[in-house]
Amino acid sequence: MAAAGQEKPTSKIWASIKPFANGGLAGMGATCVIQPVDMIKVRIQLGQGTASQVAKQVVKQEGFGALYKGLSAGLLRQATYTTARLGTFRLLTAKATAANDGKPLPLYQKAFCGLTAGAIGASVGSPADLALIRMQADATLPLVQRRNYKNAFHALYRISADEGVLALWKGAGPTVVRAMALNMGMLASYDQSVEFFRDSLNFSEIPTVIGASAVSGFFASACSLPFDYVKTQIQKMQPGPDGKFPYTGSLDCVLKTLKEGGPLKFYSGFGTYCVRIAPHVMMTWIFLSQIQKFEKSIGL
Repeated sequence: MAAAGQEKPTSKIWASIKPFANGGLAGMGATCVIQPVDMIKVRIQLGQGTASQVAKQVVKQEGFGALYKGLSAGLLRQATYTTARLGTFRLLTAKATAANDGKPLPLYQKAFCGLTAGAIGASVGSPADLALIRMQADATLPLVQRRNYKNAFHALYRISADEGVLALWKGAGPTVVRAMALNMGMLASYDQSVEFFRDSLNFSEIPTVIGASAVSGFFASACSLPFDYVKTQIQKMQPGPDGKFPYTGSLDCVLKTLKEGGPLKFYSGFGTYCVRIAPHVMMTWIFLSQIQKFEKSIGL
C-alpha cells in the first residue's frame, strides 16, 4: 500500500500519457464531424469545382455516404498524428513553463513548441495521411486507375505490398513541413488567444474557446495551405502514359504550379480549407475540455 502523500506509479504513468490520449480522442471526435468538409477540400484541390459543385456532384453520383469516404483513414490519422502533436506540444510547453518559473510563455517559445510538435506528429501520422488522400481522390480517377481500397488498413497493406514499406512515407517531406507550419500557426496562436480572451477580456470558457479557435484556425490555414496543396499533388500523382510522374518532387511541383497558375494557385480552396480547419480546432478543444471534465469527475 502506498504511503500517505506518495504518488502511485500508475498515476505517474497516466500523467505522462494523458496529454497524448486526450489529444487523440479529441481529434478523432472532431474528425467525425468535419470529414465531409475535408473530402470536399481534397476534391477542390484536385480541380473538381467549387465547394457547392463538388458537394452536389459527390452526393448525386456516389451517394451521401461518399462524403465520409476515407473516414477510417481520417480516424487513424488522428489516432497517430494528433495524438503525437498535441501530446508533444503539451509536454514541451509544460516543461518550458516550469523552466520559466511558471510564467506564461512568450509567443516565440510557443511557436517553437508548435513547430517541433508538428514535425513529430506528421512523421508518425504520414502513412495514415497518405491513405486518407488516396481514398478521397480515388473516385476522381478513371476506372482502370482506381485503387479501390476497402479501408485504411487495406490501403496501408496494399501500398506496402505494391510499392514497398517506404512508400508509406511518400510525400512525407511536404507533410512534415505543412504540419510544422500548421501547428506553429494553430497551437501558438490558440494559446496566445486564450490568454488574451480569458485574462484581458475576461471571457468565459465557451466564448474563449470559440474566439481563440477562430483566430488560430485562420492563422493555421494561411500558414499551411500552400504546403497542403503541394503535399496533396505529390501524394495523389500517378505515372502518365510515358511512365513518368508529373512532378519529380516537391520543389518541381512548386515551380510548375507557380509557372502555370501563379502564387494564388497554392490557395485553391482557401475558403473551404479555412472552414475545415477552424471548426476542427474549435471542436477538438471542446471535446478535449469535456474529456478532461469527465476524467476529473471519475478521479483520473
